[in-house]
Amino acid sequence: MTAGDPADNPFGGLPMFGDLSRALAGQGPLNWDAAKQFAHLAATGGTAEANVDPSVRFALTALAQIIEPHLLDVTGHELSGYEITTVTPGVWAQQTLEAYKPLFTQLAVSLGKRPSAADNDGDTDPMAAMMLGLSQMMAPAMLGMAIGSMVGHLATRAFGQYDLPIPRSANAQVTVLPSAIDDFAFDWSLPKDSMRIWVLVQELTSHVVFSVTHIREGLSAMVRAHVGAFEPDPNAVAEKLSSLEFDGDDPMQAIQRSLGDPEILLGATRSAAQEALQPQLDAALAAVVGYIDHVVDQIAFRLIGGDAARISEAVRRRRIETSPDDIFVERLLGLRLTRQLVERGRTFIAGVFERQQQDGVNQLLNRAAPLPTPAELDAPGLWLARLEFPLDDQTS
Repeated sequence: MTAGDPADNPFGGLPMFGDLSRALAGQGPLNWDAAKQFAHLAATGGTAEANVDPSVRFALTALAQIIEPHLLDVTGHELSGYEITTVTPGVWAQQTLEAYKPLFTQLAVSLGKRPSAADNDGDTDPMAAMMLGLSQMMAPAMLGMAIGSMVGHLATRAFGQYDLPIPRSANAQVTVLPSAIDDFAFDWSLPKDSMRIWVLVQELTSHVVFSVTHIREGLSAMVRAHVGAFEPDPNAVAEKLSSLEFDGDDPMQAIQRSLGDPEILLGATRSAAQEALQPQLDAALAAVVGYIDHVVDQIAFRLIGGDAARISEAVRRRRIETSPDDIFVERLLGLRLTRQLVERGRTFIAGVFERQQQDGVNQLLNRAAPLPTPAELDAPGLWLARLEFPLDDQTS
């Protein structure tokens, strides 16, 4: 059955809905125009953005060159062939949509699965059937609006491209948002130059970690498996559409409010496969975030002394604060950067460091299958033993 087949269009006999159907036809599993528009609106508030002063990029590039030898010394991995780029929130949002387009597309395909005929047995209510058809027809646009809104709101507080701890495709760019960095320093009464150095250490360390093939591919594979395993509930979207209230003078705000609960809006139901995968994804994410934090603490202390601890505390407190956009990321991508998860990662890295110092910690980057299992995350000695790393203390 083709997209233009009248049998596939429950509104063919209704002129208004027929026009809507034709307008939405051919948009694919996710409407990227809607995603880009909502991302821009959320990131900029609909206002024009001034370009970043080129002198800021030059200053940040000079600071990055100071960080390079320290990063090599701590991780054993050379940072070469990269380029510091500075962007505005609006540009960050568009770049992030593009970087994660394959992931969001796979999510849309997963959420767009149609129910089997058996699932519709007994449903003869014409109005229910019409609303179900409307929800299926509008799902790509609604998903585009939801993802665009999420990414746009994240852009208003992001420091760089790795605020979402998901690997991007291998490239030479390391992107930072100077306005967000400087605003955060002002709000928390932190030295601006120290704040810039700290963020660069964070971004460059993340870049090194996610440039390691087995880390990038291993974590990416788990996130893809999660987004591909949703069991959609098409009735949820129909119910949301029928209850949407346009109170006040701004219908756009009403639509954006309706995007606050992605599981209801998008009909996303967690599956048994996702529940089974979640502990392994949690363990991998905790270990990677714990490693990055460990390296950042060492290098930042060398470069900015006591300011490093103050900045780390402020940034990490902010990272685990729950917001609607953070919840969106958690539910759709399987990321759960809770205080407990971050603490498990820090404890794991501390346990490895206690046994084998930095050489042991760096095995996370140097071995072919380094990501710990949930049991190994809570027993670092087991992880070192699996990697056949020589242990002075055989206890876990």
